[in-house]
Amino acid sequence: MSSSPRSEPRSPWTKRLPLRTRLVAAQVVMLAVVCAIIGVATGFALREFLVGQLDDQLFDSAVKADHDLRRMPVPGGQWPPNPLDTPGFPPGTLLLIKFKGGATDGTRLTPGLGRPEPLPAEARARIESVPADGKPRTVWLSEELGEHRLLSTTTPSGLRFITGLPMADVDSTVWRMGMILGGVALAGLIVVSLAGAVIVRRTLRPLERVAATASRVAELPLHEGEVALAERVSDQDADPDTEVGRVGLALNRMLGHVGSALQARHTSETRVRQFVADAGHELRTPLAAIRGYAELTRRTSDEVPPQIGHAMRRVESEAVRMTSLVEDLLLLARLDAGRPLGREPVDVSRLILDTVSDARIAGPDHEWRLELPPDAVQVTGDAHKLHQVVANLLSNARTHTPPGTTVTTSLSTVGDVVEVSVTDDGPGIPRELQGEVFERFSRGDTSRSRAAGSTGLGLSIVAAVVASHDGSVRLDSEPGRTRFTVRLPR
Repeated sequence: MSSSPRSEPRSPWTKRLPLRTRLVAAQVVMLAVVCAIIGVATGFALREFLVGQLDDQLFDSAVKADHDLRRMPVPGGQWPPNPLDTPGFPPGTLLLIKFKGGATDGTRLTPGLGRPEPLPAEARARIESVPADGKPRTVWLSEELGEHRLLSTTTPSGLRFITGLPMADVDSTVWRMGMILGGVALAGLIVVSLAGAVIVRRTLRPLERVAATASRVAELPLHEGEVALAERVSDQDADPDTEVGRVGLALNRMLGHVGSALQARHTSETRVRQFVADAGHELRTPLAAIRGYAELTRRTSDEVPPQIGHAMRRVESEAVRMTSLVEDLLLLARLDAGRPLGREPVDVSRLILDTVSDARIAGPDHEWRLELPPDAVQVTGDAHKLHQVVANLLSNARTHTPPGTTVTTSLSTVGDVVEVSVTDDGPGIPRELQGEVFERFSRGDTSRSRAAGSTGLGLSIVAAVVASHDGSVRLDSEPGRTRFTVRLPR
C-alpha cells in the first residue's frame, strides 16, 4: 500500500530572512539583553543604596525620639509630650509609642502640614505587629500611607516606640532611574541598529558582488552551443585572507573547471554533428541506389518469385524509412549548427489547412477537426520547416493514438503571438515521460498505442524548428486529453 509523499518541513521563518537582517537583529537583541541586565542590576543596587540611606535616617530618628522622650517632662497626666512636635524629624516620619500596660499613642508628621496627625487604626495594628528586635523592616500600612520602613526598639525603662519613614521617595527615585535607563537604552538600540545596518551592508558588499557574479553566470545559456564563460570574481573579492575572498576564489576555480568542461562538451558535440552530417550525406547516395534497384526489380516484366518480390518490397520500404531518418538527422544537424532558415511571409492558415488534409488521407481511421480564424494569419519564417512542424505534430497524434481518436488542430492569435495547437482525446502521456518527449530518440511505447514505427525524432525536430523561429512549444497531457501548443511571433 503506497503512502502519500510527505512534504519536507520548512525552515523557521527567521532562517528565511536575509543575512543582513539576521545580523543586525542579533546585534540589537544582544544589546537589548545587556541593557536589560544592566538596568535591572542598577535598579536593585540603587534601591539597596537608597534603602540603606533611609535606614540611617530611621536610626537617627529613633535616637532623636528616644532622646527627646528622655528630656521631655512628663505632665501630671499619663501621656508624655509628642516628640514629633520638636523640630529635626524628616517629613512623613511616624512614631508609635507603646506604654506599659498596653496603652499606645501613634502619630505621623504629615508632609506639608508641619504638625503630627493621628495614625489610622489599620496602620496602627500593622505597626504594632513589628517585632522589637531593632532591625528595620518594610511593611505595607494602608492605601493612603503605602510602604514604610519601620524600626521597633525598647528602652531600659520598658517603653517601646516604633519609628518609620515612607518608602515612596525610594520607589519614585528607582522608577525615575529605570525610565531614564530605559529611554537611554532605547535610543542606544535605535542608534546601534542604524549604525549596524550601515556597517553590515558595507561589510557584505563583497559577498553581494560574488553573488552577482554567480547570478550572471546562472543567466548564461550553458545548455547548448559554444559558451564563453568569461565571468570571474574580481581580485579584490578573491583575497584568500578573508572569508568572502575564499568563497570568491573557490567560485573562480569552479568557473574555470566549468568553462573547460563546457569547451570540451562543445568540441565533442561539434564532432558528433559533423559526423552525423557527413554520414547523412554519405548515406544518401547508397540509399537512393537501393531504392532505385528495388523499384527496378518491382517494375521488371520478368516473373519474380513471390518470396523475392516480398523481400524487394521490404527492402524498398526500409530504404524509404532510412532515407527519412537521414533527412531528419541532417535537418537537426543544420539546426544545431545555427544555419539560418528562410525568412518569408508564411500563410499559416493555408499551411494548416493543407497539412490537415494530408493527415486526413494518411489516417482515415481518425477524426480530424480544424478550427481556423476567419482572417488569414501570417508569420515570417521558413514555410517548408513550419509545414514539417505541423505535419510532425499530426503524425505524432495519429501514430500514438488508437483508431477513432479525435484530433483537433486550431489556430489563434494572442497579441503579437500566433498559437497553433494540436489536441487529441487519446490515452495521454504518462507524467514521468512528459519531460522527455522533445528529446531526440524519445518514444512513448510503454504507454501509448502505436500503429507504425517511429524514429523518435519528430518532436525533437518540432522543438528545434520552433526555437529557430524564436518561438516555444508546450505539452499539456492528462488521460483523455493531450495538447501540443506552438507559439510563434507574428
